[in-house]
Amino acid sequence: MKIADAFAMVVPAERQVGFKAYDGSSVGLDGADVVMELKNPRGLQFIAGSPNQLGLARAYVSGDLEIHGNAYEALRRLYPLPLDHVSWSDRAKLAKEFAKPALARPTPPAQERQLKGGRHSKGRDAEAIEHHYDVSNRFYSWVLGPTMAYTCAVFTRPDASLEEAQEEKFDLVCRKLDLKPGMRLLDVGCGWGGMVLHAVKHYGVTAIGATLSKQQAQWAQQAISEQGLGDRAEVRYSDYRDVREDNFDAVSSIGLTEHIGRAQYASYFSFLQGKLRPGGRMLNHTITRPDNSEPSHYKRSFINRYVFPDGELSSPGLVMNAFNDAGFEIRHEENLREHYALTLAQWCNNLEDNWDAAVAEAGLPTARVWRLYMAASRLGFELNTIQLHQFLGVKLHDNGKADVPLRFDWTRRLPLGE
Repeated sequence: MKIADAFAMVVPAERQVGFKAYDGSSVGLDGADVVMELKNPRGLQFIAGSPNQLGLARAYVSGDLEIHGNAYEALRRLYPLPLDHVSWSDRAKLAKEFAKPALARPTPPAQERQLKGGRHSKGRDAEAIEHHYDVSNRFYSWVLGPTMAYTCAVFTRPDASLEEAQEEKFDLVCRKLDLKPGMRLLDVGCGWGGMVLHAVKHYGVTAIGATLSKQQAQWAQQAISEQGLGDRAEVRYSDYRDVREDNFDAVSSIGLTEHIGRAQYASYFSFLQGKLRPGGRMLNHTITRPDNSEPSHYKRSFINRYVFPDGELSSPGLVMNAFNDAGFEIRHEENLREHYALTLAQWCNNLEDNWDAAVAEAGLPTARVWRLYMAASRLGFELNTIQLHQFLGVKLHDNGKADVPLRFDWTRRLPLGE
């Protein structure tokens, strides 16, 4: 059996994806604007050995599988791909035909990571964060743009620039936290310090940020120094659990919960609740699954092996329950998944616009990891296989007082760009 014949069995022609292989076979090439090219036997071994997202990712990251055309468009046409149309006799034929390459087990690309030690111990968490976030500040600047914000932006209109949308996200968090001059803010998992900088400059607070990425902390501290904010802002290279200060007026957690692990939700939220004064607020911004019908963590997934080792996603209800049980009164929740799809579309465009520079900085395999993961994530938010939720909680006074208005008004008060 030719390889293209196997592809045609699995991928219907109406998906409009062309295919060609190193054995000279091809299918669907006439007029195709998306073509998958299997370049050598090792690529077949990766795919046959792990006939799922991990096998395809290994082949693509290693350069054994090429995507001609837009990566997002290729994934959009290929996923989801139910196999109801493949008869059991054809499945048996495929299994027999490709049994030998399936048993070959070539060495995966060096970018694949399997961590050691206890899950979500401080040391293993630090290793996981280093793997993802310490690629290169320069690489991230080309993907993320000048805000260096690596979380879901908030779009007030579909054609807003990425910079406008990221500023709106930080400002929305500040408004939800009701920040005022003189308040103290703790921002855990602070990344390159975008929230810290915005809150200090525009809301007059003093702020501490904590990140397990050394490169992020260095970049953020330099930005703080250059902007003359060193007396009111600090970003530490630190586990959030090592922050000793307390009695904060507000806590923001933007994109950290995904790294915490389901078993640690209770201790995570309880720790942060303990950092707040009575009447203080916490804003938790996190990626979730739509429900709990799937495990929170797939050990053999592309995301776990190449992108976010030990990352875990739960349903919004499960996260909210843990948030509530830690002593927070939940006052507001919203799902921003469409906003994350728009954010990722712009990150994907930035990567393509700076592709040669990104490859020179981080290497071709790493650039391929980011191209594939961001395109797949964009599709996931569009298809509702993943979501983005913001939860606002309050630490009540002993008498039940919440220090919140009867109705919230989060109308933006700062002119854009100021």
